Amino acid sequence: MSPPSIRPLDGITVVSLEHAIAAPFCTRQLADLGARVIKVERPGSGDFARAYDTRVKGLASHFVWTNRSKESLTLDLKQPDAMAALKQVLGKADVLVQNLAPGAAARMGLSFEALSKEHPSLIVCDISGYGEDGPYRDKKAYDLLIQSEAGFLSVTGTPESPSKAGNSVADIAAGMYAYTGILSALLLRGKTGQGSHIDVSMLESLGEWMGYPLYYAFDGAPPPPRTAASHASIYPYGPFEAGDGGTVMLGLQNEREWKAFCEGVLKNAALAGDPRFDSNARRNQHRDALTTLILDVFGKLTTEQVVARLDEAQIANARMNDMAGLWAHPQLKARGRWTAVGSPAGDIPALLPPGRNNAFDYRMDPVPAVGQHTEAILRELGLGDEAIAQLRAARAI
Repeated sequence: MSPPSIRPLDGITVVSLEHAIAAPFCTRQLADLGARVIKVERPGSGDFARAYDTRVKGLASHFVWTNRSKESLTLDLKQPDAMAALKQVLGKADVLVQNLAPGAAARMGLSFEALSKEHPSLIVCDISGYGEDGPYRDKKAYDLLIQSEAGFLSVTGTPESPSKAGNSVADIAAGMYAYTGILSALLLRGKTGQGSHIDVSMLESLGEWMGYPLYYAFDGAPPPPRTAASHASIYPYGPFEAGDGGTVMLGLQNEREWKAFCEGVLKNAALAGDPRFDSNARRNQHRDALTTLILDVFGKLTTEQVVARLDEAQIANARMNDMAGLWAHPQLKARGRWTAVGSPAGDIPALLPPGRNNAFDYRMDPVPAVGQHTEAILRELGLGDEAIAQLRAARAI
């Protein structure tokens, strides 16, 4: 039996003044749940993330990832007629999301305080690097800069060199908190009838994700060391190379698993009682010696053989996949997690959103071309051919 056609956010309209990643990632997830998302872009070039690269059939990888199922409305908001059109769109909207430069939305009269007077049920979500107040309010913020400010770089990498995350982790964190904040605000509005203001900062979002290392360094204690792909305080927990050049990630959490690892994987039961290794603290203290012993065993085995031994001993493990490995991952294929979405360059494969729900299917509509929906949206507002032609002649759309 197929799920009913209704989705959780059907009937909800979101207008987004967005660029780059944090806000687009937030609003794409709202669209996944059925919301109508109207993405306001610059006439001509659109969201500058469209030009980040050309890796997906000529389209940008970031843009394809974060912008499916949206409508593109081009407006030059410096022109009064374009701003008037936006105000009309907002009159029919439930949510406004923006991650423009600090203070830009407020200067255009798009702050929550200004808009809520006329639209008391409107939810406004502002996403910024550091929040709407405080000494860092006007400071520019890019993902890597926030990774640095939030202390992420201080605990990620090797002892010799800090490393950034391989994806936009600060943007993703902010987008997730904006997304969940909007869902909460919609629930609250259902109880009170009133809209609300959500102020999401990238620093606070990634700061929340730094909770473990933050508390590990509580009250002036030393922070977790940078240990590359290994765990900072549990050992063995990290990558180990097999004899065929493959890398296996494994993790031990307790003494029962340590004994099973020695018996079933290293085939050396006596090692479990070695005084250098008979507790996690001592294994951590004698990492170099234990690493040598593990690699000596693994070096005589293929990756498949190492994984087989680990699985047999019920030791948590994973292969260190690259992107090709993720594209071809047998678990994603077996669970039917791939679908296709349209785009200006044709169909593109896409992962279905996490969280399979038996009550509805996620919305997986095309990635829009710049301004693809401008005329249709303006006609919804009651503008005719002549008015639209005048806007186009003035380059307001």
